[in-house]
Amino acid sequence: MNAAAGFEAVFLDPVGRLVQQRWADAAVAVAFEELDPVSAFPVVPGRRWGPGWWWSATCGRHVASGSNAMRVQLMVLDRDPRVVAMAGRPVRLLWRDGRGRERSWVPQLFARYADGTGLLADCPSHAEAGGQRALTAAAVLVQACAQVGFVYRRLEPLDEMVEANVKWLAGYRHPRNQGRPGLASAVREAFAQPRPLLEGAEAVGDPIEVLPVVFHSLWQGQLTAPLDVPLHEHVLVHAVGPEAESAAGRNEGAGRSGAEDGHGAGKGLGKQRLR
Repeated sequence: MNAAAGFEAVFLDPVGRLVQQRWADAAVAVAFEELDPVSAFPVVPGRRWGPGWWWSATCGRHVASGSNAMRVQLMVLDRDPRVVAMAGRPVRLLWRDGRGRERSWVPQLFARYADGTGLLADCPSHAEAGGQRALTAAAVLVQACAQVGFVYRRLEPLDEMVEANVKWLAGYRHPRNQGRPGLASAVREAFAQPRPLLEGAEAVGDPIEVLPVVFHSLWQGQLTAPLDVPLHEHVLVHAVGPEAESAAGRNEGAGRSGAEDGHGAGKGLGKQRLR
């Protein structure tokens, strides 16, 4: 069993039985995103962060997580519109090296994309994490995934500011932060043109009620804001998508009509200030 002859996959079936199967067959037939971890995440004494669970808005359930670095990457994937499901350590890959010795590796996570392809990934806390064994396994897994139309990656840690903002938005990922009926649409319309975060929230209503909806919409990608700067009250927020374009058109039309009949000059000046 070597890279030329193919790889083997080991996983737990839905009733908990250990199964070993040709990787090429398993990649087509097995829903890895629905499986339990094939082996437990290790507990390292002295580490501040250990194994736990991440509630995924994409999956609507908990996903096993092994470290803070992995938890952050789960947040990133949870926001990715291409991702439809995730799982922690659902499969072990086996192969033989150039000397015929059996080798194995369990990638930390699996993500299923909307087109049916998959991502196997590890989440190192720094570039050299895992040592040479991890780097060697990474090169092999790139080959294994390429054979079946999947992708393998060692996901790099985020910039500190981006990580802090993603963590903040993740706190508003639950659907309960959509707010009362109609509020999310009003929020998107308020940000049809870029404007400061707090100003847009106040234009909709009480910020105590509206801000969770703003942050939920930012998490979902219905609103956008730069994540490499602090999400303070003055950061510019902008709605995205067809609904936002339609609202922007209505706003611009209203501005033109107001200018023609001598009303709405204040609104026009307001938009200039936001630019």
